[in-house]
Amino acid sequence: MGLKKALSAWIERFGPSYQGLKGRCLMSLRPWRDIERRRSRQIMVGSVPVGGDAPISVQTMTNTPTEDAKATLKQIEAVAEAGADIVRVSCPDEPSTKALHEICAQSPIPVVADIHFHFKRGIEAAKAGAACLRINPGNIGKAERVREVIQAAKDHGCSMRIGVNGGSLEKHLLEKYGEPCPEAMVESALGHAQILQDNDFHDFKISVKASDVFLTVAAYQQLAEAIDCPLHLGITEAGGARIGSVKTAIGMGSLLWAGIGDTIRVSLSADPVEEVKVGFDILKSLNLRHRGVNVISCPSCARQGFDVIKTVEILEEKLAHITTPMSLSVIGCVVNGPGEARETDIGFTGGGAESGMVYLAGVPDHKLHNDDMIAHLVTLVEQKAAEIDAARAEKAGEATKAPPLDKSGKKGFEAA
Repeated sequence: MGLKKALSAWIERFGPSYQGLKGRCLMSLRPWRDIERRRSRQIMVGSVPVGGDAPISVQTMTNTPTEDAKATLKQIEAVAEAGADIVRVSCPDEPSTKALHEICAQSPIPVVADIHFHFKRGIEAAKAGAACLRINPGNIGKAERVREVIQAAKDHGCSMRIGVNGGSLEKHLLEKYGEPCPEAMVESALGHAQILQDNDFHDFKISVKASDVFLTVAAYQQLAEAIDCPLHLGITEAGGARIGSVKTAIGMGSLLWAGIGDTIRVSLSADPVEEVKVGFDILKSLNLRHRGVNVISCPSCARQGFDVIKTVEILEEKLAHITTPMSLSVIGCVVNGPGEARETDIGFTGGGAESGMVYLAGVPDHKLHNDDMIAHLVTLVEQKAAEIDAARAEKAGEATKAPPLDKSGKKGFEAA
């Protein structure tokens, strides 16, 4: 097929979708951005819904000694401020579960107790107020001990997460498959899920993590087809902040893009706050969830009218307190600047004579000297965030008002 015919065929197939005439355009204006999430049942982790149509939640884990409740709570407050919805706390011994009483009572977000091997820690954590128990039912011991943990979870309203890890698969599965593989991880997960279901417990989610991106993705793909429970995503032991973020974005991002995943945790050898930030950035990039300012900036080159790299670094720091979803473009020159600014709430494009153009809602608004750029953009973003928040509050207020009644005293069709 020649180039001209290929182009005609492409226009025939995809062109109408952009004009709202046929195909997927009936579902979305931009179908190439659509992500159809896997249907899963919903559970509750404390006050946070996971699965179903709930937003994808972001989790992290504390790394302070859990018995030091003060230090642990300080870290929990920091990750909650960064946007974490759920936090996991390791409970390896009795002093940890004792401290959990204070931690759960004062935590601003639901606490997941990380339990390994000893069934009593699970029971203690449930009594202490944990919203969820992260367990491996196969490691707890006899069936009676598993039933005791499950009963404690039922009695205290805990959900559970079955956590399968490629680095700690059961011996019989390694002997069967020869090495950690997707089939071994899924068999492990489903076997543990069966234990819970046999005891009439269904409020659980599952993770099948590995440090290998290929292994992790394949395991989650198989698991997503085998069971309808919510899935907790993660690339475990991903590494330091830079390489770990890259590996996680590749693995977790491909799964989320395919609609798989209900809650996520980015595992980095870094501050837990950084894990939360990276998690939100991944969700933001896929248009799955938004928090804070999405800064769109160029890598910079000889055409730049100002120091783009330094400017963006300062702006990100000064705008870290903004949680309102909005967009800001910072482009060094007029090659792509106007086009990017057209798609963002606020934009700045570098020009000549040490000044550039400020765009508001995609429209050129006023010129600005480079020296005043950072302070002015921060002010504009803060003002825009306040406007968005006010409009959202007003809309929420209107939604809570009772709909008008018609003369018969019944709700009108449009209002209802």
